[in-house]
Amino acid sequence: MVIIQYCTVNWQPLPLFKNNEILITMQVRTLNLNDRVVFLDYLRVIACFMVIMVHSCEFFFIDGDSIGIRNISDAFWVSVVDSALRASVPLFVMASAYLLLPLKGSTKDFAKRRFVRVVVPFIIWSVLYAVLPYFWGEFSLADIQSNLLQLLFNFTPASGHLWFVYMLIGLYLFMPVFSPWLKTVSKRGEECFLLIWFISTFWHYAKLYAGDLYGECYWNEFHMFWYFSGFIGYLVLGHYIRTYVNWSLKKSLGIGIPCFVAGYLFTAIVYYNNTFTATTLQELELSWRFCSFNVVLMTFGLFVILKHISYQGKWVYGIVKEISRLSYVIYLMHIFLLGFSYQLLGGYFSTPVTILLVGSSTITVCCILSKILTCLPGSKYITGA
Repeated sequence: MVIIQYCTVNWQPLPLFKNNEILITMQVRTLNLNDRVVFLDYLRVIACFMVIMVHSCEFFFIDGDSIGIRNISDAFWVSVVDSALRASVPLFVMASAYLLLPLKGSTKDFAKRRFVRVVVPFIIWSVLYAVLPYFWGEFSLADIQSNLLQLLFNFTPASGHLWFVYMLIGLYLFMPVFSPWLKTVSKRGEECFLLIWFISTFWHYAKLYAGDLYGECYWNEFHMFWYFSGFIGYLVLGHYIRTYVNWSLKKSLGIGIPCFVAGYLFTAIVYYNNTFTATTLQELELSWRFCSFNVVLMTFGLFVILKHISYQGKWVYGIVKEISRLSYVIYLMHIFLLGFSYQLLGGYFSTPVTILLVGSSTITVCCILSKILTCLPGSKYITGA
């Protein structure tokens, strides 16, 4: 079975030849944006589980806004488990780029689709995080008022994970500006951009030793590589892989595994060493930053390997496809359930087993609740699905 993943939506004549004679001209319709790209469904499910596992680890090293590591064992297991999951958010960004860039259709149509599928559910869930904890005693009425006011500027204390959506909306706003360049740039031009971006991923490490760099100062945070830095690089990387990286499975494994392992080892070792010296969470999580070179290596390695997943067995892929479709609302809601899972399971098992059970139970319940929400009238405004 041949799956055409990316083409235009136009009809094009295709001459068919046999014995040097044209037998028939068929009209071939290429796939549109609603068609599935199989490996991206698996990737979304994997990345969604990774995010929830990351947040399951937080019970073992965060205490409020401070470091809360209880013992060396917890520090070790968090460094081993959480460090392996840091590619989760970048994978989501690359999946968006793989599907959307360069943009098809008008900017108005693109903005309208993103507003309904991303912004509206985001607003609804932001309000829920600002209000609902009051009903189980976590907030007071004064806190609700403060939280709702805070939503005018940023996420609330109960919804820190929604930083991701603000970033994603920013990327969507920039896509119509960026898309024309991607339509015309050469392979070498795209590689030059990615090279400069990769240099920028060393930035926060270099600043530890050199301080402000290349034009940075208190009146100018926009250093020389500012506009080549951040999550925009993952957009370009996703587009580049879709356009130019068509490796065999053997080559993908031969390059992807060393990239992932190298990035993972650096991430885990630096984090573990920081547990003995860091005084703030920012210092502790230095190597966990999503736009650092080590996480880029992990993300690239995973993406080129996952790109080869093509299994469409009826039951397995049916479940994967449905979870993929609901992955956004699962992400939005999971913090509500994570704490309850930890309260039920924490203290009975070892650290790694607890992390796995809390993460697994949370995503299971989220999948069930997400499916129930799709039965409500106007559910697309709640789920984005």
